[in-house]
Parts: sequence; C-alpha cells; structure tokens
Amino acid sequence: MSTSRYSLGVSAIIRGELRGLLSPKVNTLPLVRSIGRTMTQGKTYGPQITVKRISTSFFTGIKPIFVQIAKQVVGLNPLELRLPSRAWKVKLVGEGADDAGGVFDDTITEMCQELQSGVVDLLIRTPNSCADVGSNTDRYDHMVQFRFLGILMAVAIRTKKPLDLHLAPWVWKQLCSMPLGGPDLEEVDLLTYRTLQGIVHLENSGITEENFHCFCPVGVSVFPADLFFSLGEQMIPLDSFVAHSADGMLVPVVPGGQNISLTARSKARLLSGASKQSVFCCVQVAAVREGMSTIIPVPLLSLLTAQQLEQLVCGLPEVSVEMLKRLVRYRDITESHQLIGWFWESLEEFTNEERVLFLRFVSGRSRLPSNPADMTQKFQIIKVDRVRSPLYKNTCFFLLRLPPYTSQAILAERLRYSIHNCTSIDMDNYMLTHNTDPADSSDTED
Repeated sequence: MSTSRYSLGVSAIIRGELRGLLSPKVNTLPLVRSIGRTMTQGKTYGPQITVKRISTSFFTGIKPIFVQIAKQVVGLNPLELRLPSRAWKVKLVGEGADDAGGVFDDTITEMCQELQSGVVDLLIRTPNSCADVGSNTDRYDHMVQFRFLGILMAVAIRTKKPLDLHLAPWVWKQLCSMPLGGPDLEEVDLLTYRTLQGIVHLENSGITEENFHCFCPVGVSVFPADLFFSLGEQMIPLDSFVAHSADGMLVPVVPGGQNISLTARSKARLLSGASKQSVFCCVQVAAVREGMSTIIPVPLLSLLTAQQLEQLVCGLPEVSVEMLKRLVRYRDITESHQLIGWFWESLEEFTNEERVLFLRFVSGRSRLPSNPADMTQKFQIIKVDRVRSPLYKNTCFFLLRLPPYTSQAILAERLRYSIHNCTSIDMDNYMLTHNTDPADSSDTED
C-alpha cells in the first residue's frame, strides 16, 4: 500500500498536480544548493566577449547583439560561465564604457528586446497572437534549435538577473517536464482548439457515422482559414490529417497524415495528433533545455511549477515602487528630505512602462527579481549640490544623483526626459575628462 501511494505521489509530481503544494525546502532549495556547489569561485566575471554596436563603415551592417554574443558564448567551456554575477565581460568596440556590470546588464536587456521585437528570428508569435484572439496574444511560443537561449536563461537563474522575455505558458511547462493537454493548446491557438472541440462534439450537431460525409464533403483543404468547413462557430478540417505548426507550416499530425481522410471513426486519432503537433515544438524546447543543462542542474526543474520557473528566469513583470524603496540606500540626503519625497511621488505617477525605462536607466536591467533578497546591489540615491547639474546615473553601481530641483513637476519632467533620451551607457566624455568630477562632465556612466 505504501509503495502504491509513493508511486501515485511521484506520478502526481511529474504531472505537475502536486508541485504547487511543495514547500520551498522541497522544490527550490535543492536547486539553490546545487547551483551553489557548482559555482565557479575566485572570479568576478567570465571570459571577455566582444560586441560591436556602432558601424564604422557605411557599407557594413551590424549583426544583432544576440547573434554576436551567442556565436562567442556557445563554444565556451560551461564551467567558465557558472559565476554568481557576470557570466562574461563585455567589451564594446568603439565605445568607452568599461564593463563593471552595467554593460553586461544592458546588453542582456538589448538581447531580450531583439528577441521580442523580431530583430532576431528566434521566437515567433503564437497563433493566438497572430489572429488577435484568445489569451496570451502578446506572448511568443516557438524557439529554433539554439542552445544559447537556454544558456541565457540559466545564467539569469545563476546571477539572479531576470530576463524580460514573454514566452507562452506551455514553453515553461515543457522546460519543467510537465505534460501538456487541451487547455495548453487553447491558451496559444484558440482557433485550432475550437476546431478540435467541434470534431469531438460532432454528434451534438446531428452528425453521425452514416451522414458524416454529407456534412463534411471530402476535397476541401484542411487548415487554411478560407477553406475551413464551418459548423456553427467551429471550423472543421476535412480531407487529411495535417495541422499548422507554430511556424505556420502545414505538417502531418501522424505519419502519413497527408493521405488520411477525416472520418467519424478516425477523428480520435486526429485529435490526439493535432493537439500535440499544432503548437508544441518539442525539439526546439529540448534544445533550450540542453543549453540550460550546461549551466544549471536541469533535472531539478522537475520539482518546479511552470510559474515558479518563469519567476526564476524572468522575475517580476512590473517594476514596483515599493520594491525599489526596500532596495534603496541614501547618501548625503535623508529619506525625509523633500527632494526624496518628490522623487518617489514622480515614480508612482509613472506608468509601468516608464518605470521599466527608469530601471533600465539606472541599472541596465528591465526586470527585478521576485525575491528582494536576490538583489545583491542596493539602489543608491545621492544628492548633488549644483543646481544646474544634470541627472547623473551609474548603471554599474545602480546609482542615481539627484540635483536640487525646485519642484516635483520639474523633477518628474527631467526624469522622464532622461529615461527616454539618455539611455546610452557610453562614457567617452568621462574618459576624456577623467580628472574632473564625473557629475560635472557627463550625465551617464557605465
């Protein structure tokens, strides 16, 4: 009896039914301890990676940062990347910034932007997103076989520096080795899900095995939207077992499916094949797991829920003012100072998108970890005495210098201008005038 109960419990954990009930000591502590034991000690940063963001020739284009870094990192010894802070040090060609952490964070943020915007053809939009229906319309679902994305995710877990990625829920489920089903299909491809549900419930519409082909004539192509056989609001594929994959291609859902017609008897086989094939790109996710496995112990992810893994990799989706207040440290100014009150009041008035830009402005990051204890750096605010001094930030040290503005409105205006227009972390001007006060010479530093 005890063995049977044990087997049922393990099976429930594997299926994901009990993972959310596990305490942190069971699901996350083993991962944390394993990461600690496999950490490379005695180094503050890994190998140097060269990135070129500025073109020196009119005829020479610049490759995306993701492509540049991936090419250099994938071939490295994984042991060199298992570091607590910076897995690699970035050298920006033609720019004066010296990476003390800010350049690393900033290029990570830029790579996430390239992935989400389509500059790098690595992620594609979910069918729901393309059709603007259902949930997860703003998420992305397909990944090509590219191990670097997995390395990047694992580095985010090790360094506790979250990535700004929006992946479909089933991606996280597969990374955790959780089984997928109909609800996962509905989340990312509502039209295909409705089609399959229509086939399941054909009998409710008076369609039987005898009159099936009277309602479903053979000869109509399967999944192109303009060639669906419509049954009420449902769209029914007819003459072959094919479905749209996540990249939009029609593929057989079972071996030889392009030559198998839909019948009342064969519909169950179509349902099983289509629900697996239409969006769940198992090969691509396996490649991501392979990349992750070089940096962290992937088998331990089987103790996590999809939401827990997403939080480890991506942190919090919103930048909380309360979280920033818990991280802040004041220098040459007190918390009760009017200028500090104006500063927090301005941030609270900002939209989340503006707070993300602010976080990027002062730290190079665009996400905060879900656990404040994972922030190894304090957010520092320093008062600047010169009235005409610009807002000055140091991304490497999560630092902001506030001039003595005369009103909250002026502070908010200057802060908004800075986060939208002063995103560069280059410090050429500072290097040329390194004997002067940095606050006098530049409004940005890396």
